Amino acid sequence: MNASWRIERAVADDAPAILDIQYQAYRQEARLYGGVTLPPLLETVDELRVAMETHVILKGLVDGVIVGSVRGREVDDTCYIGRLVVAPEHQGRGFGSALLAAIEETFVPVRRFELFTGHKSERNLGLYARRGYVEFRRQREDDAVTLVFMEKLG
Repeated sequence: MNASWRIERAVADDAPAILDIQYQAYRQEARLYGGVTLPPLLETVDELRVAMETHVILKGLVDGVIVGSVRGREVDDTCYIGRLVVAPEHQGRGFGSALLAAIEETFVPVRRFELFTGHKSERNLGLYARRGYVEFRRQREDDAVTLVFMEKLG
């Protein structure tokens, strides 16, 4: 990973840049599932700014430019992690793992962490397994997408 990489809490002014990366990353995911429209592709800047009031949203920066993000929120001693994204040109370099570790550290000492991804998202499933997450449930969304729910005890 690049020495100039750092992770910070996102602020409202970061919303457009985070959404740009989110759209790039989720367009790749949508292609895996036949071009379906995934909810992260529909999120607006205003909706993301509202989410910043209820979630911790972290941003990953390289040379001061946002290249990734993740969000989490605690409910009943569980940290729900979502929308872990890394710009396509920075994927495969450890940024996703670093963001996941950072959001987990933000919510220590919760009892458990929970996240989900699609059943065809092999890179995501591999990352989560390497970080200690195990599948506990699947939920069929439609003909194209089955969500794989994973957890890790804190």
